[in-house]
Amino acid sequence: MSDTSEQVDPPDAPAEDVPQPEAATEQARTLRALLRRQAVDTRPLAIPAYRRLLVGQGTSFIGSMLTQVAVPVQVYAVSHSSFYVGLVGLAGLVPIVVFGLYGGAIADAVDRRTLYLWSSVLSWVVTLALLTQTLAGLDNVGVILALVAVQSGAFAVASSARGAIIPRLVPTDLVASANTLNFTVGNVGQVVGPLLAGVLVTLPSGFAVAYGVDAVLFTAALYSVLRLPSIRPDGTGQRLGLRSVAEGLAFIATRPVLLMSFFVDIVAMVLAMPRALFPEVADDRFGGNVGPLYAAIAIGAVIAGLGSGWIGRVRRQGVALTFAIVGWGTAVALSGLAHHLWLAVALLAVAGAADLVSAVYRQTILQTYAPDEMRGRMQGVFIAVVAGGPRLGDLRAGGTAAATSPMFSWVGGGLACVAVVAVAGVAVRSFWHYDAQAPLS
Repeated sequence: MSDTSEQVDPPDAPAEDVPQPEAATEQARTLRALLRRQAVDTRPLAIPAYRRLLVGQGTSFIGSMLTQVAVPVQVYAVSHSSFYVGLVGLAGLVPIVVFGLYGGAIADAVDRRTLYLWSSVLSWVVTLALLTQTLAGLDNVGVILALVAVQSGAFAVASSARGAIIPRLVPTDLVASANTLNFTVGNVGQVVGPLLAGVLVTLPSGFAVAYGVDAVLFTAALYSVLRLPSIRPDGTGQRLGLRSVAEGLAFIATRPVLLMSFFVDIVAMVLAMPRALFPEVADDRFGGNVGPLYAAIAIGAVIAGLGSGWIGRVRRQGVALTFAIVGWGTAVALSGLAHHLWLAVALLAVAGAADLVSAVYRQTILQTYAPDEMRGRMQGVFIAVVAGGPRLGDLRAGGTAAATSPMFSWVGGGLACVAVVAVAGVAVRSFWHYDAQAPLS
């Protein structure tokens, strides 16, 4: 009898079912191309001057975030009041508005590298003064607020100059990518800085260490500025004065696209920035663990930045900006309801991702819409809004919390932001239909 259990080799599979090397290679190429399109655009890094500026800015930003966390926490430790924490924002608001506007006018009339250097030096000196008052044990809120005011003015001038420098270092088609890299690197600092600060401020000499590390890291920014070439405005050579500032404001007022880009950001920051509430909420809900709250928004922004390849390909930037800020307000409102630290951090990270998209579009619209002779003044207004808005938001959040409760201030602000921006974004038709490839149409 024959052995019916004998092994029989199966017939060869049809040729079309066998993966071919050429097909697998093509699939790999397609996947790599897709990843490149979605990943952050790094082409501006090929420009040495921009690369040095980015590295210096990123390193120094880690240190500056140590100070930005240490100051409100130190004020709360001295006063035990969210209202006084809110006053930190007010102390920085007026100098940022005044020196942002006038600093932008200066940047349109002088060498922007020189202006950036000396304003950065002043900011570094103030950090040393914050260190000194801490080591001296003054525990004086007034002294801290005064130093914050001076540093805010220096920061506003430096930022106005830096923003006007970038379009001169990179080609126009890479401005959006350069801004994305700037915001992403800055947000890396906002992750590392607050997390490190959250540990340092719990130490007996934590505030002094935070200010000291900031002073050391800031030297990287000074070095990067020294290596920049001379950058004189190539416009009409505006003279300094209030008239120059007024011309910049009039330029914005007559262009609804620019006006709306500033308005929606003011709404987002004033109504929905919960930062001044972090020390009190962390103390009440999360055992004083404040570092993750300060880092959460930046964590989301970094993640969004790493997958930001699509941002530069969006033409309807007014629509994208509106949706980004609505997403910011929604996520902030939901995070205010969280009673678990991980959930609050996750929702604030979603808000941070939306904020990065918003920031890139606002900056890119401004830098590509305005001519070079206006860029300094446009950046001055941008800094006054971007840096002043959150400080005014600190005051609003702290004051509202003192009158009602931290939860009402946090959640209510986020919901108000959503309502205002959703209506305004659609109502201004030129903004809603803004086309990045035809900005003046």
